[in-house]
Amino acid sequence: MQTSSDRHEYPAHWEADVVLRDGGTARVRPITVDDAERLVSFYEQVSDESKYYRFFAPYPRLSAKDVHRFTHHDFVDRVGLAATIGGEFIATVRYDRIGAGGTPATSPADEAEVAFLVQDAHQGRGVASALLEHIAAVARERGIRRFAAEVLPANNKMIKVFMDAGYTQKRSFEDGVVRLEFDLEPTDRSLAVQYAREHRAEARSVQRLLQPGSVAVVGTGRTPGGVGRSILGNIRDAGYTGRLYAVNRAFPEEQKELDGVTACRSVRDIDGPVDLAVVTVPAEHVPDVVTECGEHGVQGLVVITAGYADSGPEGRERQRALVRHARTYGMRIIGPNAFGIINTSPDVRLNASLAPEMPRPGRIGLFAQSGAIGIALLSRLHRRGGGVTGVTGVSTFVSSGNRADVSGNDVLQYWYDDPRTDVALMYLESIGNPRKFTRLARRTAAAKPLVVVQGARHGGVAPQGHAVRATRLPHATVSALLRQAGVIRVDTITDLVDAGLLLARQPLPAGPRVAILGNSESLGLLTYDACLSEGLRPQPPLDLTTAASADDFHAALARALADDTCDAVVVTAIPTVGEGAAGDAALAEALRSAAAAVPTKPVLVVHVELGGLAEALSAATSTAPHAAAGPAGESPAVPVPPPSAAPAPDGAHLIPAYPAAERAVRALGEAVAYAQWRRDAADPGKVPEYEDIDEKGAAEQIAGHLARGQGLTLGSRETCDLLGRYGVHVHRALPAPTPDDAAAAARTIGYPVALKATAPHLRHRADLGGVRLDLADEEQLRRAYAELTELFGTPAELRPVVQGMAPRGVDTVVRAVIDPAAGAVLSFGLAGAATQLLGDMAHRLIPVTDRDATSLIRSIRTAPLLFGWRGSAPVDAAALEKLLLRVSRLVDDHPEVVAVTLEPVVVAPHGLSVLGASVRLAPPPARDDLGPRTLPAY
Repeated sequence: MQTSSDRHEYPAHWEADVVLRDGGTARVRPITVDDAERLVSFYEQVSDESKYYRFFAPYPRLSAKDVHRFTHHDFVDRVGLAATIGGEFIATVRYDRIGAGGTPATSPADEAEVAFLVQDAHQGRGVASALLEHIAAVARERGIRRFAAEVLPANNKMIKVFMDAGYTQKRSFEDGVVRLEFDLEPTDRSLAVQYAREHRAEARSVQRLLQPGSVAVVGTGRTPGGVGRSILGNIRDAGYTGRLYAVNRAFPEEQKELDGVTACRSVRDIDGPVDLAVVTVPAEHVPDVVTECGEHGVQGLVVITAGYADSGPEGRERQRALVRHARTYGMRIIGPNAFGIINTSPDVRLNASLAPEMPRPGRIGLFAQSGAIGIALLSRLHRRGGGVTGVTGVSTFVSSGNRADVSGNDVLQYWYDDPRTDVALMYLESIGNPRKFTRLARRTAAAKPLVVVQGARHGGVAPQGHAVRATRLPHATVSALLRQAGVIRVDTITDLVDAGLLLARQPLPAGPRVAILGNSESLGLLTYDACLSEGLRPQPPLDLTTAASADDFHAALARALADDTCDAVVVTAIPTVGEGAAGDAALAEALRSAAAAVPTKPVLVVHVELGGLAEALSAATSTAPHAAAGPAGESPAVPVPPPSAAPAPDGAHLIPAYPAAERAVRALGEAVAYAQWRRDAADPGKVPEYEDIDEKGAAEQIAGHLARGQGLTLGSRETCDLLGRYGVHVHRALPAPTPDDAAAAARTIGYPVALKATAPHLRHRADLGGVRLDLADEEQLRRAYAELTELFGTPAELRPVVQGMAPRGVDTVVRAVIDPAAGAVLSFGLAGAATQLLGDMAHRLIPVTDRDATSLIRSIRTAPLLFGWRGSAPVDAAALEKLLLRVSRLVDDHPEVVAVTLEPVVVAPHGLSVLGASVRLAPPPARDDLGPRTLPAY
């Protein structure tokens, strides 16, 4: 505990777990007076050279005065943080606030001197970089805006830590010392550096779990059967290439082997390192196992054991304790309540799961939060059947169970770099950090397809065991935002596998033009209709008749693929009987050989009860996708994969076969949309600058309003003033509490006018009769006023206003909201029933680019009403796009603007009119993506 002279209580919110460069974890926390012995022990393990670099002189030991100074902090002007593993210090950092001339100072001085010391055994693990992020965040919180550090020129490692951080810096050399000064305000470069380090660390942490050199299964039963014994057998039978151990404290001391595997009573008894422990003991014994593993240096755990958050409140607390306990030793956890992990790489061959058979090797990565769904996915990809015929392979599989630690975000980091994974399939029951998931998904989707199905969409609650941030966004909005990030969002497991098979086996289509050919006219027509339903552009089906031979199919497919007006081909086939009919093997070879001649266009087969054909079509060795070619043979207009991604051998395509036209075409539609997203992602557009924006004035106005309260909805005048600073001008409306006031307001505004009731139950409800338009004179205005009060009640109940008439156009609505989980979202739709009844709204993440704004207004189903539907005049789309961009800028520049609604916005053929607006202010939700790297708190 701190002494009474300290000015602040212990800042527990500074505590955090971080993933280091090598994939291990450490805990960062403030240093207190109780750490004196730990500090001395830590210092004794630091080399003389490192001590010299820290103190610029030989400094073999810390004096009592040093220990007091380095452990007594006020958490404002003097702060020390330590990185710990197993409760012991491995590194420290501190800052001291300084004033002019480098003398000690207090607030409002905004500069501090910072210094690090990292134990030699842990240098090179990225500890100092992580500590710099955290001490910088602490300093900003305490009003410090700049760090200064003095480093000896020979201390290249520490100079590199500062120089690589990405902050704006100034470097000088004086009196044999390098002096570095840098601002602590995050920059685009510092955030990019932070994200890159996060990626490397998290990818490495998953790699350590999926590519272990040694595995211990803790809880293997002495008799056949049981979870532990089954997993041990699965690992052994898969041909695991590393060292395998069976662990059970009940083994007799003389027992040295179990099923041909080395047997031990404890992890401590294993002679040599253990990279991964698979834990299957009852929940009450897991803490002892974690301690044994931590003390032995185990790198990670897969906890199969259930009885944690999946079992209720007590189990949830047990789960929190499990994560805290494991992280104390720098270990990451998959689970608890996990189904297991699989890696089919020939260098690993690990099946540490409950799956009795090892999946075939391939290039599809699988992630499932549910063990049952994981089984279903493995089964459908492993065998012919389950609705999708043909065989494809798996690169890696992770079932996260309760997802207490390792999540889908971590696995995405790993897959992005993994050269053996070309397509990622994910079943998610919750998204713990939507903002981060969206960022990672966008980057991954630019290199390889990411297909996601989300369960528990309509239950309103996350599955037991999942720690999920609250979001106010409906599922449809979250789904739209994921699609904006390039995620292929499907609704069912069947669709997940269907899309995955196509993306893993075939190139991406260059456009939506589809050729259809086959030996069944009816099946061809069904395929044609399905293409139209999916928004594709099918050509009339080519009927080869039931007498078509394999050569006929080959020739027809070759002609279709050579046609420049075709981007993809769907082949329909039904069983035929008779002389000359195509056999399964012959037909498959004919289709493969024709497709191999034009490897830039995808080919799909719709079959009816043709098991032999589906099996023959799958007889190839690779599932790697190829990039789409551009129109007319141009080079692919898509981002290239990371350099580590290995292309598939030429001509090694598998042709996916589907039992129904709808399923094949739905998968093709997803591939077409994804390919278009990749082309668009190559040029995402820009956020325009507007010279008439008064950002400073808006900030002052917002600060003044918030000084009156934590959250408030602005009045009409304040709303108009704030929006006006960003070039959004609201049509003037004046209150009319009496008929005389209404007449006076109309004279001020000028006829013709509208009279509107603004009571909550009548606002924006023209269908209820609460609006009177085109009132040309005072007589009509007074008559309308009397009608409204007679129909709906007193003026106090109606809250009538008088507003000038706007040019006729299409009524639309623009909304922006800051969601605590997903971030700032801009939404657009038509006003009235289209939005309220049909939910026809489109969404984009803020900040919105010019290309985002253009696509946003065209994304709603009712968009044709804006562009001359049935002979009407097209609206001024350019004015509408500018309005969207200005609202986006307002919310992006001022996160205190937590909600904006413009309704209605009448968009005319020339210009637009904002007739109603509301703005809500509040302190912005905390953004952990702008702070230092941390693992979710437990």
